[in-house]
Amino acid sequence: MKRLEPQIIYDLLYARYGDLNWWPARTAYEVIIGAVLTQNTAWVNVEKAIANFGGGLSPHMIANMDIQDLEDAIRPAGFFRQKARYVRNVMEWFAGYGYDADVVRRGDAGKLRTELLNVKGVGRETADAVLLYAFGLPTFVVDAYTVRMCERLPLPAGENYEAVKAFFEAQLPVDTQLYKNYHAMIVVNGKHFCKKKPACTGCPLADVCMHHRVGLDGTGK
Repeated sequence: MKRLEPQIIYDLLYARYGDLNWWPARTAYEVIIGAVLTQNTAWVNVEKAIANFGGGLSPHMIANMDIQDLEDAIRPAGFFRQKARYVRNVMEWFAGYGYDADVVRRGDAGKLRTELLNVKGVGRETADAVLLYAFGLPTFVVDAYTVRMCERLPLPAGENYEAVKAFFEAQLPVDTQLYKNYHAMIVVNGKHFCKKKPACTGCPLADVCMHHRVGLDGTGK
């Protein structure tokens, strides 16, 4: 069997899913808010929270809202008191760039990532999602679905976030659109097939997945 590499996995996923055109947002600040709100909740709840702002969502609106009004707006996303402050924190970071996405895009990705990681409420996955999907900077996003996929195939990606991120970035071209779609496909495939309790039948990775082959004959051969 050919040695598994990230590009092979990408090609198999792409043959099934194609371009998924993530992230579902109209503006950079909407992506930022969504990335914070989606922590520990389903995306459908984030959509409900964002809809509560009506059509006028903007960084200035967030900055000027009473904190209780902000909590009420994002309540559907859960942990609303905590997340209201996290949203406000990350918008304060964005304010440092004049709320101008083009200014951020011209910055150094490593420096920006360090800045975001110093914002209370922004972890590695959120920081990378913001940089990739809001600003189009090539940084690979790792989540629980990515780790699970690597463990089951398996891919020798490492045992922590930074190691997995570095593994994929070293093996793939530096390509923002590829990174965006790769993460999207991993999430979609994880939700449909590579769940906590795997549903391997029909999975586009089944033929190359050791976990699936072990399940079929008990040997992995």
